[in-house]
Amino acid sequence: MARGNFGERLKRERELREISMDELTKATRIGTRFVEALENEDWTKLPGGVFGHGFVRTIARYLGLNEEALLGEYDLARAEHLAAAPPKVEERIPSPPKWLPVVAVLLLFLLAAGLFYTGRYGWRRFAAYRASKKSAAATLSVQPLDQLGAALPRAGEEPSSAALLDLSVSTSAATRVRVLADNKLLLDMELPAGETRHFSANQQFEVTAGDSSAVLLELNGKAMPPLGAPGASGTMVLSQKDLRP
Repeated sequence: MARGNFGERLKRERELREISMDELTKATRIGTRFVEALENEDWTKLPGGVFGHGFVRTIARYLGLNEEALLGEYDLARAEHLAAAPPKVEERIPSPPKWLPVVAVLLLFLLAAGLFYTGRYGWRRFAAYRASKKSAAATLSVQPLDQLGAALPRAGEEPSSAALLDLSVSTSAATRVRVLADNKLLLDMELPAGETRHFSANQQFEVTAGDSSAVLLELNGKAMPPLGAPGASGTMVLSQKDLRP
């Protein structure tokens, strides 16, 4: 069947019976756009399958045409349209570039080399750290201790930094506190109530408070006596001898 014969015939049969488009759509309850699509063979606007066949049967019945013959013309015209439609181009997933596997292998090699170097360097550092710890433990095991358990310096050696003094200054009321460590000024300010400060020294502390009764001193965890009379200012020098029983 030549293209357009089905649609032209359907339109011609409707006009021969002097049936308007509006009358046909109202009688058959088929939308105007579907009837126009049939007459113009605009298949993209028409449903397929049983819906398209139903439209053709209903119109043929209303116009007094042979339903089966009109259906045959409809199927033939639609089949010709489908055969003439260009095939869809297959969308293929592009293959990865040839250099991608090479880059992936190179990255894996660099990653493995980095992990090997990091592990080897880390193991060396860990081994050196363990060796230094063992050496320090061996030194302490043969070094004499004083009455407080601190390591005594050997002949010709300076006192070790391990013998540092630790001073804790706590306030029960607001007062001005001045702290010198080895003759270096560390603190000189008004401290509020409930404040606690910690200081370190090698040889001695010199502590001065505006209100002696508002300050509690602890040297290496040992409570020290008051700085002076309650309500009065006082000064105290603390050293290793204050730790002896």
